[in-house]
Amino acid sequence: MEILCRDCPRSCGALRADTVPGGVCRSPLLPRIARAAPHFGEEPCISGVRGSGTVFFTGCNLRCVFCQNHEISRGGEGEALSVPQLRDLMLRLRDQGVHNINLVTGAHYVRAIAQALDGLELGIPVVWNSSGYESVESLRRLEGLVQVYMPDYKYTRADLALRWSFAKDYPAVAPAAIREMYRQVGPYRMDEEGLLQSGVLIRHLILPAQRETAMDVIDFVAEEFPRGSVLFSLMSQYTPMPGLERYPELQRTVDPDLNADLVEYMIRRGIEDGYWQEPEAATGEMIPEFDGTGVER
Repeated sequence: MEILCRDCPRSCGALRADTVPGGVCRSPLLPRIARAAPHFGEEPCISGVRGSGTVFFTGCNLRCVFCQNHEISRGGEGEALSVPQLRDLMLRLRDQGVHNINLVTGAHYVRAIAQALDGLELGIPVVWNSSGYESVESLRRLEGLVQVYMPDYKYTRADLALRWSFAKDYPAVAPAAIREMYRQVGPYRMDEEGLLQSGVLIRHLILPAQRETAMDVIDFVAEEFPRGSVLFSLMSQYTPMPGLERYPELQRTVDPDLNADLVEYMIRRGIEDGYWQEPEAATGEMIPEFDGTGVER
């Protein structure tokens, strides 16, 4: 199969085939996977005690200069799997006892992922773990197949989105995507063990000195959704990655006072359902090895 791809907001029209990469994501249509294993670095309602069955896809339609998964987000790495092989991989992860199947940055593989999930009886939630930069049309391919949406909301300013992710339209795209996610799955629902079974968990990674952006994201969550209907995660784990010489403003971690102020602001805005991090979370310890673990044909 091959298409002139317009699956993501870039609508780049690049030729992509099953095994031939193309487009900004630098990826073929069939998914490439760098790791598939239990992961314990997500929010407690996702990781639980047995871990989240996390599938790390390679490639990305964003070009975030600070990406913590930069080893795989640039495309080209990973093991290519067919749709039946992807389905088998998810079943093997399920059989390891994980709480959910966590699909990380799979937007550019949405066609193959939707095919793999169609008719698949996992018995545990499927988590769509994304950058938030995805089209409503593509998200509709996942309706009824994904139970938990876990999008980032990175930027509310076009100049920052252009400078740091080469996506000037991100501030318009992400809110529309998040609204569509909520339309599909509705208010969040936990089980008796405090594990998320369905709903939306919105994440915001605080970036150095970006107080206003973080406050804007908090305002969006507080004003857009009924109180207690979505979860929100305010993250201070930003860790400077190699190759940021052209971006001196990103070569430091988040100031503890800024983090504390934003946590206080989140509480003042009435967001009580969710999580925040302490500044000491800013390490690379939770970044896994992208060594092909768990990926089998």
